[in-house]
Amino acid sequence: MAKILIVDDEIGIRELLSEILRDEGHDVLLAENATAARGVRNAARPDMVLLDIWMPDTDGITLLKEWAANGQLNMPVVVMSGHGTIDTAVEATRIGAIDYLEKPIALQKLLAAVKRGLQRPQAQGTPPALTLEAFTRSLPLRELKRRVEQIAGSSRLLLLRTGSGSLAELVARSVLSGSAPWLDLGAVTAPLDIAQLQATQGGVLFVPELARLSRPQQKNLAFALERLERYDLRLVVATERSQKALTAEGWDAGLLARLFEVSMALPSIAEVRDDLPELASQILLHLVEAHEVPLRRLSTAALNQLRNLPWPGGYAELRAAVKSLALGTLEEEIGAAEVRRLLPAEAGAGACGVSLDQPLREAREAFERMYFEHHLRLEAGNMTRLAEKTGLERTHLYRKLKQLGLQPGRRHEDV
Repeated sequence: MAKILIVDDEIGIRELLSEILRDEGHDVLLAENATAARGVRNAARPDMVLLDIWMPDTDGITLLKEWAANGQLNMPVVVMSGHGTIDTAVEATRIGAIDYLEKPIALQKLLAAVKRGLQRPQAQGTPPALTLEAFTRSLPLRELKRRVEQIAGSSRLLLLRTGSGSLAELVARSVLSGSAPWLDLGAVTAPLDIAQLQATQGGVLFVPELARLSRPQQKNLAFALERLERYDLRLVVATERSQKALTAEGWDAGLLARLFEVSMALPSIAEVRDDLPELASQILLHLVEAHEVPLRRLSTAALNQLRNLPWPGGYAELRAAVKSLALGTLEEEIGAAEVRRLLPAEAGAGACGVSLDQPLREAREAFERMYFEHHLRLEAGNMTRLAEKTGLERTHLYRKLKQLGLQPGRRHEDV
């Protein structure tokens, strides 16, 4: 017996298909629109979905894209339509639907499609990286996605002008599909070679902050820039600095001229604050589907609390916070109390939160502990990037973390 979700805004069709499939011994779930379908899919995790294309709130193709983008298209989906075209069928199958049924649906065609779907092996492995494609309900993020796609369609290079609360990595991963090869040049400290570019062929090279690149890493960047066409690569670089400021810091003027040739300003998380609940919810869904965290959901109160924080560390800080909440909460629903209890006092606040009613030495130590916890979380334990960000020599950095009782992220050092 399989658990099958029927998504259709027409009650008559829902009831008819439900009756047929229940007679076949299946457990049937119903949803009248995309909003209800999201909730049922997340809570019940059906074995298969029959999805109508034309619905009043969000159309089936858009919902299919959303599920594919956030790693939730790991069950067979058959799309249905009474106004079908070849183009619609092709688009649906390109996204990931396994079949297309035209209404009115013949009984034998329905049963055959369900049988084929349930016989397919269940999708395994890590879902593709999260991209802007997953955020179908946010107008600012949908517009941002269209701008990025338009530029990426004409240029292999894109510079992102960022500030506090940057969405740079999420945007960079949206230049191509989330399954495209990816290389963070900011994490490559040895000389870049042809083999690394060949391994990333057809993918994206990313620099999270130009100003943090060392001289050897700047040479790696120039090396890669000359070979984008040969290896079918896209290069996305982000920076808070101006071209003039980087020139003053000793960057090669010719290299900077090329990097700043095509650029766009990014909104910060603060500028899309009303969409932060969707950002946090989709991040959590993606972490669940990637099996990085247990099944969890964020309550409305928890989402509101997250929305009221400024998140100066941007997308990386928000993702780390959501992951910490999911791992640290004992119940399936993450409430506002869990946000207050589990997140560090300074999470998203950009303020120290240290009591001033204590001796200077204890206050300084408390601040340093919170500072390093914050940046360890942002850099996912990567000691190379942590050393660059904090400006400490690695030996001194290890000694400082040990002194503060923090665990260095040894397994992440060469990530």
